[in-house]
Amino acid sequence: MQLTLQKKRQRADLLTLAAVAALFLVLAALLYGGLLNRQMTNMLVPTAVYIVMAVSLNLVVGLLGELSLGHAGFMSVGLFSGCLVSIALSSSPLPLGLRLPLSMLAGGLVAAIFGLLVGLPALRLRGDYLAIVTLACGEIIKNIITNLNFTGGALGLNTSAIYAGAKDLLPYGAVLVLLTVAVMLNLKRSKYGRAIMAIRDNRIAAESVGLNVTQYKLAVFVIAAFFAGSAGVLYGHSLANIKAAAFDYNMSIEILVIVVLGGMGSVPGSVISAIVLTVLPEALRGVDSYRMLVYAIVLILVMQATNNPTMKRFFGSVRRKLTPRRKECATL
Repeated sequence: MQLTLQKKRQRADLLTLAAVAALFLVLAALLYGGLLNRQMTNMLVPTAVYIVMAVSLNLVVGLLGELSLGHAGFMSVGLFSGCLVSIALSSSPLPLGLRLPLSMLAGGLVAAIFGLLVGLPALRLRGDYLAIVTLACGEIIKNIITNLNFTGGALGLNTSAIYAGAKDLLPYGAVLVLLTVAVMLNLKRSKYGRAIMAIRDNRIAAESVGLNVTQYKLAVFVIAAFFAGSAGVLYGHSLANIKAAAFDYNMSIEILVIVVLGGMGSVPGSVISAIVLTVLPEALRGVDSYRMLVYAIVLILVMQATNNPTMKRFFGSVRRKLTPRRKECATL
């Protein structure tokens, strides 16, 4: 029975990866076929970035069970460092196909280093204290970047030299999303993932069997920061000017809302939630003054539906009807 469940989980993970890949193939066909309007085209890269941000934060919030509110800070560190590398390489003969991956790797590594530096003291805390510390660290990072001359200061960094459109950036966004989803799924199913979830469920019991809690928590924090930094570099290439003020606590909370809405530890949920919450505000531009009100109402209703016991029982019964074999395997 254990082997059967493991195979089912593997099939579910492969199905998730296949669905994400199919989504980007459809979007690519529409984009390169000229079937998307300007508004939808401009949303492709931000949507890919928010998917990466949500899935990577889910490593910390869902898999590890720690509340972090500084994810936008790691994104901004990676964004500015990676874009500075890209600007320096823009005068070289390196094409975008080499320059952008190198810049994303550099930005991810710098963000991972900051994740390590922040995580070493912060992850010794728990609950609300950790949330407050990560929130403060994110604001400190934003203010430091704003006051540095080589990052453009309060005026922002001019990235017009490396600016690229959605047609150039979509393949890199698709690869980054698939890589992030694959890492999350593999980590979740691995022995390290089981150890991390054991720490989340019962820290004392995990320590009693010899698990190095701090080491596992740091590893998750660093991995999440790496992907946030890489996503930031991709996002920076889609803009002609970037300011650190845009990556404040509001963005961190927005990403956390995406994770909570999609479900703690659920990769498909994070992907779907990121797409919906990124597209919905733009889709509601037709109602102009009331679009954010409608957006907030829809968000509240969805949150109520996903956390309501009656709705949970309803969706659970539908799921059981659609997958009767699972019930049969459980009775063997």
